[in-house]
Amino acid sequence: MCSAPIAPDPARTSRIPRPGNSGPYGDIDLAWTVPDDRFTACVAAAPEILGAVRPVDSLRVDLDLQNSRKRRLLFVAFRGLPLVRRVGLEIGASSVAHRPGYDQDNPVARGDDWSRPASAPAHAVAATKAVLRGQPQTAQGLPERGFRRVGAPDTVTGSWPEDIGRVVEAAAAREPGLRTLAGRADARAREAMMDGCDLNRSPGKGWPKRLPRTPEG
Repeated sequence: MCSAPIAPDPARTSRIPRPGNSGPYGDIDLAWTVPDDRFTACVAAAPEILGAVRPVDSLRVDLDLQNSRKRRLLFVAFRGLPLVRRVGLEIGASSVAHRPGYDQDNPVARGDDWSRPASAPAHAVAATKAVLRGQPQTAQGLPERGFRRVGAPDTVTGSWPEDIGRVVEAAAAREPGLRTLAGRADARAREAMMDGCDLNRSPGKGWPKRLPRTPEG
């Protein structure tokens, strides 16, 4: 029923601009073009198909396209693959395959069915990626946003690996199914800290343990 091939999609970042989504810490972008009359069925089958590749720790749907009838964007964290290399799978009906940005700004396509706790580990991973890229200013507000996502008190200290650990622990406490993903996000942050990478990704020079807090997250 859904036998169309899934292929690398190097053009997706131009259709959905995501600054900095390149290099060794960028997402892996894939595209899946399916017949229009099979679109709904293929979207429904996607979790099972992805799970057959390898176990999935997290599967999230881009809210901007959650109700689109011809285009969806899934973000996948596979178990055993680096968290900083998230897979972005765009599922598109064949009739809009050559229409960049289809439904991207359509309010009817936007959904609101999402888990706030599940977004906290995503913020934690994004903060770790920013640190690995030597972008502390980008990283410093992300744990604070994660705390807000789970409704936890703002306890950001400026020690980014410790803050990330608390964010993901709070998320897992509210949604136990996130425990595996939360543990992986925490471990990856601590590994990055042990790498001792500075602003230029030079091992051994050390990364400042404490980053200044921002007035808003």
